[in-house]
Amino acid sequence: MFAKAFRVKSNTAIKGSDRRKLRADVTTAFPTLGTDQVSELVPGKEDLNIVKLYAHKGDAVTVYVSGGNPILFELEKNLYPTVYTLWSYPDLLPTFTTWPLVLEKLVGGADLMLPGLVMPPAGLPQVQKGDLCAISLVGNRAPVAIGVAAMSTAEMLTSGLKGRGFSVLHTYQDYLWRSGNKSSLPSIAPLALDSADVHEEKGAVQVDSTLRGDMRHMTLEGEEENGEVHQGCEEKPLSEASEDTSTGGLNQDSIDGKTLQEQMDELLQRCFLHALKCRVKKADLPLLTSTFLGSHMFSCCPEGRQLDIKKSSYKKLSKFLQQMQQEQIIQVKELSKGVESIVAVDWKHPRITSFVIPEPSPTSQTIQEGSGEQPYHPPDIKPLYCVPASMTLLFQESGHKKGSFLEGSEVRTIIINYAKKNDLVDADNKNLVKLDPILCDCIVEKNEQHTVMKLPWDSLLARCLEKLQPAYQVTFPGQEPIVKKGKICPIDITLAQRASNKKVTVVRNLEAYGLDPYSVAAILQQRCQASTTVTPSPGAKDSLQVQIQGNQVHHLSWLLLEEYQLPRKHIQGLEKAPKPGKKK
Repeated sequence: MFAKAFRVKSNTAIKGSDRRKLRADVTTAFPTLGTDQVSELVPGKEDLNIVKLYAHKGDAVTVYVSGGNPILFELEKNLYPTVYTLWSYPDLLPTFTTWPLVLEKLVGGADLMLPGLVMPPAGLPQVQKGDLCAISLVGNRAPVAIGVAAMSTAEMLTSGLKGRGFSVLHTYQDYLWRSGNKSSLPSIAPLALDSADVHEEKGAVQVDSTLRGDMRHMTLEGEEENGEVHQGCEEKPLSEASEDTSTGGLNQDSIDGKTLQEQMDELLQRCFLHALKCRVKKADLPLLTSTFLGSHMFSCCPEGRQLDIKKSSYKKLSKFLQQMQQEQIIQVKELSKGVESIVAVDWKHPRITSFVIPEPSPTSQTIQEGSGEQPYHPPDIKPLYCVPASMTLLFQESGHKKGSFLEGSEVRTIIINYAKKNDLVDADNKNLVKLDPILCDCIVEKNEQHTVMKLPWDSLLARCLEKLQPAYQVTFPGQEPIVKKGKICPIDITLAQRASNKKVTVVRNLEAYGLDPYSVAAILQQRCQASTTVTPSPGAKDSLQVQIQGNQVHHLSWLLLEEYQLPRKHIQGLEKAPKPGKKK
């Protein structure tokens, strides 16, 4: 509705009677707001203006402005909150989640299609057709848009999440947002993080929330994530997550007469043998013990279980591996001071050869299917070329104009057809192409125009590609392709030195590949057994970065390349992994 500029008809200060009426209307429209919250939203003394305007399609809209920001707007006697208001009251409306790249489409005036929804572990919010809803991005509860549901939740699920989901009325970065102070999207932690205990401890995930200057630091214990992705364990819906989280996902009652500690000992040995039999190969040795735990043992943890060495009788990984060394299954050495590695494995040991790889239980499969959780699949990223104004004449014969997007193979075909159609192939040497005035203007430098009359095919095509503007197409599973100019920024891994002289690993640009920074932080926190922090990425708008204590590039490499199957060319910084024998 506000994707384009609107026309203001009038702007007047609100009268006392209208202010009281507005408060009553807000209370009726949003019954979840308490009296104090309504008074905060519609202040009694501060300036409050009524702006009457016409949207670009002619709709008559009344906007209520407080403190320079639009807080509410009224359309056909229905009251709607703006994103400024929702940032203060993020739970005011049922909220659905989509990917960051979809925001650009919404700002441009598009409705939200159901394939663009991200299915949360607890399932979609329950709404009816016509209900007002908020839309947020993965990893951030701050709404970026409001819209009206085009169908009920039940109908959405029945449709297989296909079709139009929401008629979008207003978005972050649209012209209504621009009429305010244009404040950036705040970072509000997901509910699973908000519900965690607020205390700081080693191995905790810290999340910054910058809403209206309220700088809060919330921590999330690795074993208290209420359905977030744990290493080696599938996500479960919150309704299924009834186990006591303080026991690492195990029921408090003993199973088969075994104590919780005995159960954890068994789970530890099971993951150890599973990892050696299926994951570790001779070429991987020597293997850092921390990498063995984080990248191999944790990923062998069965669904619905959580591996926690601190709750075993061993308490520490080093003690457990010493026991396995005494049983002559592995050999562990300290290749450098304080850094242990597995240097040998006896794959013929009876405990390894006799270990039976467990199949996923039907119960676990049912839980995963019922949760609607979708495993991560990397996006399909395709390089494209955009036709600039300087190349328009060359491409217009093939029906393309300035701004057209083409694949490399299409560019090649167009150039070949152009040369043949205009009889530019050299009669004496078929490998050469004569340059006509259009080709000369498009691809030849000024100082070459009197000297370069012909070019080989490969040189001609290479020059054409160089003169075109780079672009790319990103397609997430179940979503429409998104085309952008420029080159897609890779996932950036860097090492930084903090004031305490400790190294931290910093990961940026995860969202561009559909990865939730909070989920990645939660996985790394426990795999690396180190604290992780999610903060706004400096210099990048609406982007988050994950910081992990220590050099954890090995863990990141395994997670991104092996588990998420992202192409190596889209990740930079993998060479910063610690060399074998060096302390991290």
